Amino acid sequence: MVNILETVIDAMKSLTVQDEDQPLHVGEVMSCWIYLAGLELAKVSVQSGINTTTDDELKAILEEDMKLGTSQRERLHDFMIKEGIPLPPASEDMPISDPKSIPLGVKLTDDVIANELSLKIVSLIMRSAGAASESIRTDVGLLFIQFQTEKFVFATRLKHLMRKRGWIKVPPFYVPPGSPQPLS
Repeated sequence: MVNILETVIDAMKSLTVQDEDQPLHVGEVMSCWIYLAGLELAKVSVQSGINTTTDDELKAILEEDMKLGTSQRERLHDFMIKEGIPLPPASEDMPISDPKSIPLGVKLTDDVIANELSLKIVSLIMRSAGAASESIRTDVGLLFIQFQTEKFVFATRLKHLMRKRGWIKVPPFYVPPGSPQPLS
């Protein structure tokens, strides 16, 4: 059986190892590049959502995500520059527009905006978890653990809003054959 105390002590020791003098391996470089590219794409999508929605709570959550994304982009950008990693291309910022001037048929609904944001957050959480688990260098692993934690905390607030508004998409419940059927 695994001794939990020994596992915690080993984990603490690994966090104190300073291995920044080691070069990054190709997986770490690729993880940085893909995560930053994802943040850049999400930025434009969030800006579009801010320009589109008239819902004050959704707009506030989008602006919160914009701040978090900017913080993560800056930290990762600086890390990549320091390590000599080429940066992915970044899309131009969306110009500010009036949501009331967007014609129907082009304007995304708040439901779509929230669910699109949710999918982007899930994608970045999964990417950061993969990057952290594949990292050899402690600083890279910790950077992605930090990113994952920040996105996870944000996602809980987004999920609360989506449930409150009825926007969350719930897959069908699974009831194994022979089990009592749930009440509808």
